[in-house]
Amino acid sequence: MYVFSSLLQMEDSVGRALGRVTVYSIQGCPHCLQAKATLGRLEVPVCEVDLGRHPELRATVKELTGRSTVPQIFFNSVHVGGNDDLQKLAPEELQRLVRLVREEALPADAPPLPEENQSEDGADDTSGAAEVSLLLREMILKLFSDHLSADGKSVDYKGMSSDPVFERYCDLAIQLQRVELLSLSREEKLAFFINIYNALVIHGALRLGAPTNMWQRYRFFNYVSYLIGGEVFTLQDIENGVLRGNKKGIAQLRKPFSKSDPRLQMALPQPEPLIHFALNCGAKGCPPIKTYTPQDIDSQLRTAAQAFLENDDGCVVDSGNGEVKLSQIFKWYKADFGGTDESLLKWVLEHMSDSPKKTSLQGVLSAGKTKVTFLPYDWSSNGAH
Repeated sequence: MYVFSSLLQMEDSVGRALGRVTVYSIQGCPHCLQAKATLGRLEVPVCEVDLGRHPELRATVKELTGRSTVPQIFFNSVHVGGNDDLQKLAPEELQRLVRLVREEALPADAPPLPEENQSEDGADDTSGAAEVSLLLREMILKLFSDHLSADGKSVDYKGMSSDPVFERYCDLAIQLQRVELLSLSREEKLAFFINIYNALVIHGALRLGAPTNMWQRYRFFNYVSYLIGGEVFTLQDIENGVLRGNKKGIAQLRKPFSKSDPRLQMALPQPEPLIHFALNCGAKGCPPIKTYTPQDIDSQLRTAAQAFLENDDGCVVDSGNGEVKLSQIFKWYKADFGGTDESLLKWVLEHMSDSPKKTSLQGVLSAGKTKVTFLPYDWSSNGAH
């Protein structure tokens, strides 16, 4: 589940190193990508641990570092910090750390890696929907690792369609009709339906082609569906019916589920704003694609929101003009974030990671009246070209 990569193709020098660099990261984080690119030039073995896939290590990393942000970088057991700290290292200090990794074996107190057999160990505790969800997630992870870009933003649809793993995924998706959903906890429901939504978008695009205009998108999200637990769930049903607590979607005249609809039992009690940074509709403007686990789901979703807001297609702070430019997602689902510009800005500030952008936003908000505008949304397909 974790990725060993000598990001430079310098096999001999990397192979002779006695230690390693450990990078705790999440998919879609621009600072993580920059840090890995820098480390790749150092000719040392780099072990990347995706905390999105291994949330069980989050508490340990915070205990070791005192921080909940990513990336967190260790040379053997020496904690360097985040990407900013790495970039600010003096050349002589960086060389000292590189020598440490090359010449000294990994100490006993080195930062931990995930247990390779952990997913199999956990499988005995699941049944029904949770069990199928776990199996699907493992298959999705395999497909994503082979056919998704490093930042989670683009998909090699052609390569995925010819992958035997995708055919096995399709066979397993048929088993969804037999799962029992009513026993799912809130956390299991969130992880299950987010993962199913993102996989269904890709499945639909592979079978029908990606939608290219507004009418095609409307049809795609209202017709592409899975039979789950004996009921049909379209993409619209999953997003607005289940995950948003049965609220009207964009351009919807009525709620997805009527009072007599058995699927209403699946709806969460209220909208969960953080799901908007986990669902990917197949467009370049969407958040990165990841998979989620019930354990620590809220923390995973908060981290996804932080990464999205740190990118300039999610949030831009214009201090000079007292203006904050946000993704269209905040406009479309404004009600989920409090319904007013003021509540929207408060929510964004509370969910940003500590960064220069957050400091800028605090400055703009404290200066008085803030103008809120919305960035153009890139609807072009996230297919890799």
